[in-house]
Amino acid sequence: MSVLRKSIHVRQLAALVILAPMMAGCGGLSDFSLKDQEWFARPGRIFKGGNSAIETPPLSSSKEVSQSDLISSDGQCPGMPAAGAPADANASSEGQVSVAPVALGHTECDVARAIPVAPDNVNLSSNARGDRVALITWRSGPRPGAYTFTSGRLTSIERVDVPPPEKPARGTKKRS
Repeated sequence: MSVLRKSIHVRQLAALVILAPMMAGCGGLSDFSLKDQEWFARPGRIFKGGNSAIETPPLSSSKEVSQSDLISSDGQCPGMPAAGAPADANASSEGQVSVAPVALGHTECDVARAIPVAPDNVNLSSNARGDRVALITWRSGPRPGAYTFTSGRLTSIERVDVPPPEKPARGTKKRS
């Protein structure tokens, strides 16, 4: 008889262990659910401020590409200093070179000005639709690569093989 009582107690205990978390979870769920529903159903803006649009200039192609945004076959843009000359007459050509960001959608001259080194190669052609295609290659400088522009805007960047930097010559040690 005691074996039968133990099995009944074990069954009741197992049922309690299984059903207790389910019953406890149901009681508090409706409160959180209603708060979440109210929050998501609220009309209006989430962000404060007048302009909550997240748009960056390089990704916005609303401005038309003008002739002054296109690079010439010799790698120069209007208003750029001659190759090898510093941008500022008082600036030193030695020292640190500042590099501006480059992103898809930038114009040819935006990228050429952002990379402060003259390009190694400029190929100008047109595609099947008649759009201008420029392939500009930099093999040196802070951002070596092959930059492809379609209709004056950057559409792809590919890696180019860059020669490894030269190792400094080692001095010979004298043996005593």
